[in-house]
Formats: sequence, structure tokens, C-alpha cells
Amino acid sequence: MQTSLADFIRDSSAGSEADSILRTCVHCGFCTATCPTYQLFGDELDGPRGRIYLIKNLLEGGSAGARTRRHLDRCLSCRSCETTCPSGVDYHRLLDIGRNVLDARLPRPAAERARRFVVRETLARPWLFKPALALGRLAKPLLPPALAAKIPSATSAAAAAWPTPGRHRRRMLALAGCVQPTLTPQTNVAAARVLDRLGVELFEAPGAGCCGALRYHLDAQAAALADMRRLIDVWWPWVERGEVEAIVVTASGCAAHVKEYGRILADDAAYAEKAARVSALARDLSEVLIGEHEPLSALLNAAAANRSQRPDAAATAPRARVAFHSPCTLQHAQKLGGVVESLLVAAGYELFPVADSHLCCGSSGAYSLLQPAIATRLRSDKLAALNEGGPTVIATANVGCQNHLAAGTQTPVRHWIELIADRLDG
Repeated sequence: MQTSLADFIRDSSAGSEADSILRTCVHCGFCTATCPTYQLFGDELDGPRGRIYLIKNLLEGGSAGARTRRHLDRCLSCRSCETTCPSGVDYHRLLDIGRNVLDARLPRPAAERARRFVVRETLARPWLFKPALALGRLAKPLLPPALAAKIPSATSAAAAAWPTPGRHRRRMLALAGCVQPTLTPQTNVAAARVLDRLGVELFEAPGAGCCGALRYHLDAQAAALADMRRLIDVWWPWVERGEVEAIVVTASGCAAHVKEYGRILADDAAYAEKAARVSALARDLSEVLIGEHEPLSALLNAAAANRSQRPDAAATAPRARVAFHSPCTLQHAQKLGGVVESLLVAAGYELFPVADSHLCCGSSGAYSLLQPAIATRLRSDKLAALNEGGPTVIATANVGCQNHLAAGTQTPVRHWIELIADRLDG
């Protein structure tokens, strides 16, 4: 694609990056076939190729209007197009640049800015999100159905104890995150229990908080960079001393973002080297467990043998039927499609194919709050595919997907690591 960027961006680092990305695109249109919003609307401008043209026009000095904003806002940033693209177009990075330029040239109306501010500041601050959620649960019977559906009930899962620290020489840091400790606190506990059985101590750094992904993709990149620097500072003592093998992230969306710290902060003289080191250590939980495949398999086989010898109903119970929703940040951003599925099969679960498994469920960070109509349509389609085989449980790998899907189905929705922990516990 030929480009002629405008003076305001041509010689900047963002301009150079955007120019390179635009020139990679060959207009083939393969991306439209796997774009969720193009599937819904059938509009070229609601597909990656159309949005690339809109961004190109914007960066070349063209008009910055409401139409451009509408179509860029509708993008889920799911990156399915990147998986499909034969030319390797770095679409999500181009989208970040385009949205940033658009926000500078065309400020949002005050009411819309306020709405987005409340969403990102509430979700990104655990100390604010927890009481806000508690109040929402109290007021839930009084709220309109559409709003009440977005407020998850308190988890009914029994609280399991975090393993006793100091028992293993191998240690890994875990990201606690912003909403996950409140919405699904059992996720990191289950991860710690599984890793403990593998001889690894998993621990959270006090005060770590949000990874910055939410604000980075929601009109607040400067605040997001501050979140990222703060998190690096919290982790750095352990990283600098070489005391941790990895930084484990159980939410695939956060994992994808932490892995990009090195790129995002590459021009920051004070943090570039630290960010690169943190990104190099970052691992999605599935990567960690697949790396421990042999000892994990041995533990799972031993647990299965113990179950078969038990005289109670658990020994003869049919295998649980699992439908796995692979979040976009797992399969498209991190390129880890099939990894969790192989772990669940190894744990003895009956896994069946899910139609259109490459498509987004509609959660996408704060997207389901800002684009509820589109998100609800995508969730309905996804749940229809997931429930088609009659699963006893739906598994996923990201807290946002987990809660978004759970709000639309009676089938239990759990993080996949809980299922692995259940198997090991017998």
C-alpha cells in the first residue's frame, strides 16, 4: 500500500511505525472473513481492511469525523485478522496509533469522555472496583435488566488456601491484576496449588495492581504507561536479583499486554531495559504448565489411578464434558491456540470442537460496557456454539471472557486452571 503521511506525524516514531505497517498491507481482504464485526454488519468499514483505509486517510491529513470514530470504536482489537493475514500486518499497533491521533484531532463529547473515564478508572483500581461492585450487587434488583446482567453474583466457589510459602527453591511471580482478585479470586489460588504440586512456589507482589492494558486501549495511554512503570518497579527487586523463573499471568489479556512492555517502553530511557527484561520473563500460565508437561502428566495419572480405586461414585462418574472458549488474547495475540486444550485432554476431560472458535465472545476488555449491543450479539453466537455439545462446564482463560459469558448462560463458566486443580485434588 502506497502512503504519503502528513507533516504532523511523518517524522515521528509513531509515524514511521504506521508507515511501515501500512506498506505491509496488500489489500487482499483475507482478514474480513475472520472479523467478528464484519460478520455482523457486512460493511467494509467494519472490517480490518476498511479500518486500515480510514486510518491511512487520517494519517495522511484527511478528515477526522464521526464516521471514522464509529468504525474504529466498533473494532474489538481481537487480532483475529492478524492470525489470518498472509502479509503479517501488525494491525493492532496501527489501530492504537490511529485511535490516538483521532482522539487528539477530534475530542469526544464531554458525556462520552466522562463515561469512559469512569469505566477505566473504576476497573483499573482494585480499591475502587471492589466496593463499587459490592454496591452494584446490593442495587441489582432495582437496576434495568440490561445493566443488572453486567453485575456478576458473588462467587460461590469454596475458598481454597494458598499453599504455604517457603517450601520450594523454584519461585515464580504472579500478576494479581485489577478486577480478577474481586471477580474470580479462586483463579490465582488454583494456579498456585497446581504449581505447588510441581515444586514451584507462586507468589504475588504486594501492591502490584493493574498491568495497564485497560487504560492503554481506552484513551489514556499516558496513565497506562504510568501503570506499567509502577508495576515494573514493584516487580523489579525480585527480577533484578534473579530470584524468579518467570512472571506468570493467569489472565490471557494481561499476559498479552505484559509481553509487549518491552516494545511499548522501548523509547523510555529509564525503563526500556527493565521493560524488556520483564517482557522476556512474562509467561501465560498455559506456557508454564506445558513446559512442565511430563511431571504434570505423572501427577494427573496418579490422581486418576487414585480415583479409580475409590469406592464412591467419583470413581465411576462419567468424564466431565468441557467446551473451551479460547480468548482472542490467547489464540491471536499470544499465538497459544491449542495449548490449553491439550492440557485439559491430558487431565481427562472430554473436549469437543466449538464452531467458529476463532471468533471473539464480545468481552474485549471494556468493550462489553461501551458497545453492549454488539457485545451481546457476539456473546449469544459464542454461547450457542459452546453449548451445542451439551457441556457440563465452559472453560476459558481470561477473567473478562469468563464473566461476560457467565452472564448469558446457566452453564458454569470457569477458568481452565480450576479444572486442572480439581483433577489433581481428586
